[in-house]
Amino acid sequence: MSPQDIIERLANGIDPITGEILSDQGPFNHPEVIRALFAAAQALRTREDADDRQPPSGAKPLNAGKAWSPEEDELLLRDFDAGVVPKELAKKHGRTKGAIDSRLVKHGRLQR
Repeated sequence: MSPQDIIERLANGIDPITGEILSDQGPFNHPEVIRALFAAAQALRTREDADDRQPPSGAKPLNAGKAWSPEEDELLLRDFDAGVVPKELAKKHGRTKGAIDSRLVKHGRLQR
């Protein structure tokens, strides 16, 4: 069960472990607490959605800006010639897709 699921169950007055309805006398029955729990669940949902869409802001691939070794160039060209798409090559080499495209242009595999 995810933290978001636990918070949503508490906000709905349900014990997240047992599934039983929480006591009317407990703190989870107070309107301000319920609103805060729903807000927290929404914030977690929004963060998870954003994490699925894009990498963290400012995060660069591991090898971004580093020089290319002859061996890495050879591997890049071999993989590209075998049909690996630039997006996958970028992941494999720890580079941006733009860096992969530029390198493939330099070696005559792509046209600009």
